Amino acid sequence: MPAVMWFRRDLRTRDNPALVEACAEGEVLALFVLDPALWCPSGPSRRSHLTASLRALGADVPLAVVPGDPVRRVVEAAREVGAQRVHVAADFGPYGRVRDAAVERALADAGVELVRTGSPYAVAPGRVTNGSGEPYRVFTPYSKAWAEHGWRAPVDAPTDPAWLSLRETTDLPDIRLPEGLALPEAGEAAAHGRWADFLDVVAAYGDDRDRPAVDGTSRLSVHLKYGEIHPRTLLADLAGLPNPGAATYRKELAWREFYADVLFARPRTARDYLRPEFARMRYDDPRDHLEAWQEGRTGFPVVDAGMRQLRATGWMHNRTRMVTASFLVKDLHVEWQHGARHFMRWLVDGDLASNQHGWQWVAGSGTDASPFFRVFNPTSQGRRFDPEGAYVRRWVPELTDVADPHDPGPDDRDRVGYAHPIVDHAQERREAIARWEEIR
Repeated sequence: MPAVMWFRRDLRTRDNPALVEACAEGEVLALFVLDPALWCPSGPSRRSHLTASLRALGADVPLAVVPGDPVRRVVEAAREVGAQRVHVAADFGPYGRVRDAAVERALADAGVELVRTGSPYAVAPGRVTNGSGEPYRVFTPYSKAWAEHGWRAPVDAPTDPAWLSLRETTDLPDIRLPEGLALPEAGEAAAHGRWADFLDVVAAYGDDRDRPAVDGTSRLSVHLKYGEIHPRTLLADLAGLPNPGAATYRKELAWREFYADVLFARPRTARDYLRPEFARMRYDDPRDHLEAWQEGRTGFPVVDAGMRQLRATGWMHNRTRMVTASFLVKDLHVEWQHGARHFMRWLVDGDLASNQHGWQWVAGSGTDASPFFRVFNPTSQGRRFDPEGAYVRRWVPELTDVADPHDPGPDDRDRVGYAHPIVDHAQERREAIARWEEIR
């Protein structure tokens, strides 16, 4: 019996339960719909990686790519190949849930079933709840319930699948990246290669993950975003590594799933405050300093280094993400949504749940929120986590020959042409706390 495998955030053949189910039916149409509702808001980084990932998948699977509204295009594809079932991995995002419900209704009208198998997560959002049956709002109890719930073992790729095709498909668009932007390799093979490399150094992850000048993180966020590798695969490999670094990395995977669970339970938090009282805080007009922050010319070296790394690579080290976010919200007094939107435009791993709730954590309005009075000092953060100044010198080359790249003096700034600080951190910290006191 012909079936359709509708790929979305699962661009791989290994450990793909939905693909296994589709292939068990008989001949399979491998389908991808270029949905304008997702394509148009994406920035150049995500568009480029998506098309590269689809090309990589297409080398293993004869992928039929069609543009347009999935409600129409999926039904048309199923009818053309005579499929009675369309297989997908469940989508738990705000848009994906609405889209899939609409596609399911349209398919049902055509006598076709939408079959959901698996998801982008080891534990699907909504699966674990507290003693009252409510979703968790705090990470630590969630992570314990998540680990106790457990997950299935990875599954092998289907063997010798028989593929179908459509009469008309579209070519993937060629994405022209902005000058100076270079992205990592995309695809399932690249994901597994990166994971194999990281397993060689995961034991040091607990110490190295906060040092932006060190290649001590997995860099798998983009591969997880597009489903080029599944977290079950990572967790299965980590289970055989009883070292602190592996345990710390597993905790980071739990954070990713926690934020997906929070967004699933409260989809409005993709745009609005989880803690509404923070919407009453006084914020400044973003036009005053937002552009300087975006372009990495605030005069605070570690902040500028992070923002320039983002524009050059489509990625930013997690420690620097926290520092740059704190600077925007608490030093420049700009609402977190402006920063979150900029990150989503340029991040190749831009994931709605992780990005929005990471920003809300920094802004004090999210889950497990850092108390608002804990304002990151960008200079001390730089000295602590980039003690030799290698990260700052890499991304702010003006400061290469400056004695103290984390706090260059006025004469050094003028000599090398580096910006003077656009604000006084100590003064703005006091101002941020005063505004917070107003809404307590």
